[in-house]
Amino acid sequence: MERMDTDTRIGGGDGRFPDTRHSAIVAARSGTPADRAVAHDAIIAAYWKPVYKYIRIKWKSSNEDAKDLTQGFFLRALEKDFFAGYSAEKGSFRTYLRVCLDGFLANERKASQRLKRGGGAVLLALDFTTAEGELRQIEIAQDDSPDRFFAREWTRSLFEIALLSLRAQCEAQGKQIHYGLFERCDLAEEDQRATYASLAAEFALSTVSVTNYLAWVRREFRRIVLEKLRELTATEQEFRSEARALLGAEL
Repeated sequence: MERMDTDTRIGGGDGRFPDTRHSAIVAARSGTPADRAVAHDAIIAAYWKPVYKYIRIKWKSSNEDAKDLTQGFFLRALEKDFFAGYSAEKGSFRTYLRVCLDGFLANERKASQRLKRGGGAVLLALDFTTAEGELRQIEIAQDDSPDRFFAREWTRSLFEIALLSLRAQCEAQGKQIHYGLFERCDLAEEDQRATYASLAAEFALSTVSVTNYLAWVRREFRRIVLEKLRELTATEQEFRSEARALLGAEL
């Protein structure tokens, strides 16, 4: 998913950041097992699709091998506490994780074996069918670097998680129409995006209401994206740098 224009797409370019400072990357180094478990869940949720797709495309692995290696990588990461080994001086956490992944894959390839744990049993609940379907729709340039590819798929995963959270919030608050407008206007393909007038007719609203509903849902989406981003970065500097790249937020 490409960077979105905050002025029209996600609530305006007011440049404000969420006040919360919760970071799963920091919590992964916690001495409390419960905190580490929650942090690991957040990291895996954001990164498993980029990892799977990276293994399929950049390491040219088969579908079955990539499934096995994705499971194996995260299990090894938890066993060896890879995430706790990260420090901000090493660059972004995303790059650190990709380097860990490359090392893991190189060792697996050198040993000429895949990790077969539990006779094919599902150890992490990962929807590989959906990830494979998404992979078929991705256009990949021949000169695309591993880092750019991994960063782009991580961005796609981050926005997907934020959208799921936004949808759940709208349903919980009885704002399904807000999300419906967002889907028809902002999430549709560019040549299929509805106009405010057509949305007003479709949802039996005034154009003013359409404008107000969309303004609210875009602000909420922007807020959720920033909250998820905060969770997946370790320092204020990394967070602000990523926010600027993703949303064009003014600092």
